Amino acid sequence: MLTPETLRRIRHIELHTRRLVNNSFAGAYHSVFKGRGIAFDTVRPYQPGDSVRDIDWNVTARNDEAYVKNYAEERELTVMLALDTSASCLFGTVRQPRRDLAAEIGAALALSAVSNNDKVGLLIFSDQVELFIPPRKGRNHVSRLIRELLAARPSSKGTDLSLGLRTVNRFLKQRAIVFLLSDFLASGQEYAADLLVTGRRHDLIAVVLSDPRESSWPNVGLIGLQDAETGVEQWVDTSSPTWQRQFQRQTARFRQMRDTVLTRAGVDRIDMPLDGDYVRALTLFFQQRTKQIRR
Repeated sequence: MLTPETLRRIRHIELHTRRLVNNSFAGAYHSVFKGRGIAFDTVRPYQPGDSVRDIDWNVTARNDEAYVKNYAEERELTVMLALDTSASCLFGTVRQPRRDLAAEIGAALALSAVSNNDKVGLLIFSDQVELFIPPRKGRNHVSRLIRELLAARPSSKGTDLSLGLRTVNRFLKQRAIVFLLSDFLASGQEYAADLLVTGRRHDLIAVVLSDPRESSWPNVGLIGLQDAETGVEQWVDTSSPTWQRQFQRQTARFRQMRDTVLTRAGVDRIDMPLDGDYVRALTLFFQQRTKQIRR
């Protein structure tokens, strides 16, 4: 059951993201994610300047004037939001937990899709499938997705990115736009193969949610750290230069491994730190995609 606080947050996010979509994202989304092609729509009377090749001779023969075929973009696309909701995604040292940021990003993308008459679905997973909502259209459908994004309470703490990717491939038979929202705090070797397969079948975009503390720690002396997924605790001395160097080397190696896996799979990415501006990050992504299309 949703608490009054959760309902208020859902309403706030829905109103906030609707304004963003109406003011910023809808047009950019439409220009970046094109339909599958051009299809015949209807016929209309010939006008000076129309191409002779577009004349519909069958209709023209039945009338006293020439008619041309009118074409329209096959606009309908399928968008799938795949949200990693493992325990590490509850972690957040600035502003809000990763999951709340993912909910706002997911809401903006879902509303952009629906405003362009596209279908959108939702997959929530940890190391098991927590929820799957098939892609559909409509404002009521999107409102449900936003509620589920914010109210998700996973039954498991673990992470299995490969499971999420395989689930997408199993349920989506036709090519779709897939936004994979995760902290990607897992060994790249564990999901590299499924990432490559999904990237070939779909337009896969990795939304990398990160926290500043994953790359550096301030000197706060001796503190206890606990792994959110395994529960293992460890005491570390953040004032130790040796520990600081080891931590930075380890995190640098991990980031390099993750980046290599994403690059080899040909997956586009949106870097989204918790202390960043997701509106700016999405806007930059749309702009970069538009430039690639125009080349």
